Amino acid sequence: MKTERLTMAQAIIRFLQHQYVERDGERHRFFAGCLGIFGHGCIAGIGQALQQYPQFRYYMTKNEQASVHIAAAFAKMSNRLRAFACVSSIGPGATNMVTGAALATINRLPVLLLPGDIFARRNVAPVLQQLEQPYSQDISVNDAFKPVTRYWDRINRADQIICALPEVMRVLTSQADTGAVALALPQDVQTEVFDYPAELFEDRTWYIPRPAPDAGLLGRAVKLIRTSKRPLIIAGGGVLYSEAHTDLANFALQTGIPVGETQAGKGSLLYNQPQNLGAIGVTGTFGANIIAREADVVLGIGTRYSDFTTASKTAFQNPNVRFINLNVAEFDAFKHSALPLVADARAGIDALANALGGWQVAGGYRKRVEKFNRDWDREVARIYADTEEELPVGQGPVIGAVNRAAQPQDVVLCAAGSLPGDLHKLWRTRDPKGYHLEYGYSCMGYEIAGGLGAKMAAPEREVYVMVGDGSWLMLSSEVVTSIQEGYKLTVVMLDNHGFQSIGGLSQAIGSAGFGTRYRSRDPKSGQLSGEVVAVDYAANARSLGAHVLTARDVPGLEAALEEARKQTRTTVIVVETDSEKRVPGYESWWDVPIAQVSELDSVREARKAYEQEKTKERYFL
Repeated sequence: MKTERLTMAQAIIRFLQHQYVERDGERHRFFAGCLGIFGHGCIAGIGQALQQYPQFRYYMTKNEQASVHIAAAFAKMSNRLRAFACVSSIGPGATNMVTGAALATINRLPVLLLPGDIFARRNVAPVLQQLEQPYSQDISVNDAFKPVTRYWDRINRADQIICALPEVMRVLTSQADTGAVALALPQDVQTEVFDYPAELFEDRTWYIPRPAPDAGLLGRAVKLIRTSKRPLIIAGGGVLYSEAHTDLANFALQTGIPVGETQAGKGSLLYNQPQNLGAIGVTGTFGANIIAREADVVLGIGTRYSDFTTASKTAFQNPNVRFINLNVAEFDAFKHSALPLVADARAGIDALANALGGWQVAGGYRKRVEKFNRDWDREVARIYADTEEELPVGQGPVIGAVNRAAQPQDVVLCAAGSLPGDLHKLWRTRDPKGYHLEYGYSCMGYEIAGGLGAKMAAPEREVYVMVGDGSWLMLSSEVVTSIQEGYKLTVVMLDNHGFQSIGGLSQAIGSAGFGTRYRSRDPKSGQLSGEVVAVDYAANARSLGAHVLTARDVPGLEAALEEARKQTRTTVIVVETDSEKRVPGYESWWDVPIAQVSELDSVREARKAYEQEKTKERYFL
């Protein structure tokens, strides 16, 4: 048998170079390279291998958590058909990636993590940054990856990767079970030599199938739909990952069944398709949530039914409602005691369309749905055109200005705070990949790094990152990486002097925004209720190398966006907004438990309202 004498780290990089995926006859490399920061736990192993094989490109990020965010956004933008590896040193470098790993796994996005680990041989222990435990020598901080990954392994011998790497690829390319994968790599083993079989480094293609639904279950689903009076489709991220948006648009048009979109599924239909009710759930539109409340059959396609989508199990109030779940993941297909169609979204939609033939909803129902679509567009126009002269401006008109400036193929990206909810309701999607929200984990700090990952996946598109001041302060370092690598982003940074989303929630639970605003300590009250803390975000962004613009009002923002489009490097636009000028909620509720006893009247009143709303929560059995 022919062998190649390589270090374990060299063998890993060689293997990754030769992995391909194929779907619908299109084949391409799976890995785009490696992101990360070198340290003593990886520089002599994976670092040396990356230097030796420059065709597997290395990108030097500025924060290990951000590395994983970049990789996750890249995979999301690539419909999970491409991925990055992420490398770190041992200790804090590795644990910095844990949050990113959770984000990738929750959002079902493939990311390969290669954290350095403590020595496999123990004679030199404890090594720098090693966490010691008195009850075991076979544990390190990398064990923290176990609950937040889909596959985890520690490579204590150089030959073990022969068995581990194919398992890594099996999980990363699975449409049902993908997420973060972690290979903990002891720093001494990374540098050890082994005679690897040459076959390990041959090109290997992983085929992404499109499984069809079971014929018997499909027949039962068709019967349910045919006998329904008020059916509803919930379009989740699976619609986009399977590239089923055109199939869904045709199916909705053919049958007249209305569609509500989750955060991950927004863009499944163009905003102006008559059957598109827009966002559904806590951050949803009035039409989507009214129809959901009345629906007798709910067809969930590629959704995992998060509590925002289901309005904490209060969205579906029809006592006879039945669920049909079309999902490639069996785990999600069975939720809500549904009739499970375990299948690829595109294959399942096409099978349903063929089986239903010319069936359509009643004419009156179709007209009502189409009116909801038109009425909602008027509501969006109203919020976009808010002409209140008092400054600072509200968040809604800011979103409107960005939406008008963006071309149909451009991408808006966000993750945390109040922006995701307002974007979900208000953004007019004109392209299936034009809306990129990380809301499975809603992770503060994803925005800038995620924007870079999306841009790397689709360099031909303009990427508009919308980020609040809280997330900016948490993780804006990858602005430097975007400039270093020549990937231009347009970042619209909203300065609202604190945490707007959680501040609004604090008010709703009767706590008056306590601890959510950037204010100095008041020496009299002892609380953070003094003067607003002055932060020069423009100077901050300029120090990172960005081109910086500021805007005070909507016309100023529109001018700044026009100038930003002409720039060739990352541009940050800072605009002050008023956190009290909020976009309202529509026909929905979210379960946030409120203190049962309190000395504050406002909290007691909020608890009364909470107890009333909680009675609407349901089990679906």
